[in-house]
Amino acid sequence: MEEVLYYSTRSDREPIKASQAILKGLSEDGGLFVPDHIPALDVSPAKLAGLGYKEVAYEVMKLFLTDFTEEELKHCIESAYDEKFDTEVIAPLVEAQGAYYLELFHGATIAFKDMALSILPHLLITSAKKNDVKNEIVILTATSGDTGKAALAGFAGVKGTKIIVFYPKNGVSPIQEKQMVTQKGDNTYVVGITGNFDDAQTGVKKLFNDKELAKEMDAAGYQFSSANSINIGRLVPQIVYYVYAYAQLLKEGKISENEKINVVVPTGNFGNILAAFYAKNMGLPIDKLICASNDNKVLYDFFATGTYDRNREFVLTTSPSMDILISSNLERLIYRIAGNDAGKNAELMAALSGQGKYEITEDMKKELKDFYGNYATEKETAETIAAIYDACGYVIDTHTAVAATVYNKYKKETGDNTKTVIASTASPFKFTRSVMNAIDSKYDAMDDFALVDELSKIANVTVPNAIEEIRTAPVLHDHVCDKEEMKTVVKDFLKMA
Repeated sequence: MEEVLYYSTRSDREPIKASQAILKGLSEDGGLFVPDHIPALDVSPAKLAGLGYKEVAYEVMKLFLTDFTEEELKHCIESAYDEKFDTEVIAPLVEAQGAYYLELFHGATIAFKDMALSILPHLLITSAKKNDVKNEIVILTATSGDTGKAALAGFAGVKGTKIIVFYPKNGVSPIQEKQMVTQKGDNTYVVGITGNFDDAQTGVKKLFNDKELAKEMDAAGYQFSSANSINIGRLVPQIVYYVYAYAQLLKEGKISENEKINVVVPTGNFGNILAAFYAKNMGLPIDKLICASNDNKVLYDFFATGTYDRNREFVLTTSPSMDILISSNLERLIYRIAGNDAGKNAELMAALSGQGKYEITEDMKKELKDFYGNYATEKETAETIAAIYDACGYVIDTHTAVAATVYNKYKKETGDNTKTVIASTASPFKFTRSVMNAIDSKYDAMDDFALVDELSKIANVTVPNAIEEIRTAPVLHDHVCDKEEMKTVVKDFLKMA
């Protein structure tokens, strides 16, 4: 099997092995790690159709993580996709209103982040051993709602690690916040910041790039790594479920071998749709990659104009995990469409950092032909939830509804009836108030947990364990800081102050 090495998107430094890229999270030059080539799937879709999720995960991940032994990788996969998921299928496909919803929310925290964050701790610990790392690894993460809890659940109690999560204090749903602030584990720390997600994410990147802090931490026996989707150890496991979904459609006779499908992904940080793009480039028969945005439609505008411009109002929506104006993972795509030119990419990222925007060339725009972008307003999102529930009794969350809305716009615009998989990224139980209000405004008078029970009743779905656990759980994390204080908070938690 051909070795895959990893380059930074911002310089022509020597490439590194997968385990080293996972450990670092972010390159020293501020760039993201990308594979030197996208390996081709070496198992046919027909053969994959006969495999379970864990077996498909091995067939995909072995191609990217080439310095892991078969035994190491299979151990990581077995440890991740176990009883933490409420279905053996791990990622079921549900047919509703002419599309196939890929339910990515059956893990411990009922959001798609579990798909990658349940395996990342095992990949990280294995990587540390492989590289003789003696320091304790400090996972530093910014979250717009879901990554935080999924990372906390993944790393809680994992020896040799600590995890610090920053989230926008008033920018996540009540259920998302309760999930985080009730997290157990002596190695976990959750901090609300007075700012939005972009402030949290920018602050975390600054800490990663703080050379002085890195020296201090090393002297104290610590080093940073990331659980955000900037870590290649997050991105690679996300490729798996698109391959698995295709194999399941084939197995169920919904498509014929090599028939192309479209994929719709609701996205803010661009990681989840980038994983689908990588799957397509591995040879998976995907035609259009449909990028769905909410009112923070910076990605829609980018695909429409070729200009990425974060200089705009930040809108708080009912799909908070997508309330993002700096889509970090887009950098990996920009690097690729710039012909893997690190200098050109670094120039564009410097413009984003300095002026808050950049414009790609006409040649680069042509490389985006696989993508279609659109967005859903708050009103459209709510109407889609109600329409799907009224039509077939299936209840989707707000983020999935953004995707379903954009899919309907795409079909209306193009007349394309290619069979389509919609990434269903969170359980409706995570956003009960928004979901229930969309179905009927009478529910607004009920408290959050009464709404949970009502949703269970009308959708005929058992309340997930992730929600039951937090009904009466005590708040264990109540720290709030300004964005300028993030470094001090980290040092205090690590007892380095």
